[in-house]
Amino acid sequence: QVQLVESGGGLVQAGASLRLSCAASGRTFRRYTTGWFRQAPGKEREIVGAISWSGSITYYADSVKGRFAISRDNAKNTVYLQMNSLKPEDTAVYYCAADVHAPSFPSQTHVEYDYWGQGTQVTVSS
Repeated sequence: QVQLVESGGGLVQAGASLRLSCAASGRTFRRYTTGWFRQAPGKEREIVGAISWSGSITYYADSVKGRFAISRDNAKNTVYLQMNSLKPEDTAVYYCAADVHAPSFPSQTHVEYDYWGQGTQVTVSS
C-alpha cells in the first residue's frame, strides 16, 4: 500500500512560480512511475506530466511543456512539480498518482494509475 500526500499549493499571481511536492510512504514507491494530474471545476482530470521510476524519462502535456518540470528524489520518496510562468488557466486541484506497473514510458491516462493523493489547490490570479 502506498499513501501519497501533496503539498505546496497556494494562491499566486500570473507569472509566478510554485513547487509542489508529493511525499510517499512505502519503500516500493521508488519503483513506480509517478504522474501529476489536475482538475479544474467543471472539467475532466487531465495529465500534467509524469516521470519514470528512475527519473530518466519524463512526459509533459503540451499546455505545460517548457514551463513545468517534474523531478524525483527516491531517497526521500518524493516527487516534485516545479511550475514556472503560471497562468490563470493553470488553476486547478493538482494530484500526484503512482502507477505500480512502471511502464517503460510513463502512462498518460489517469486510469493507469493505482494510488492517488488528496490533491492540493493551485490558484493563479490574473
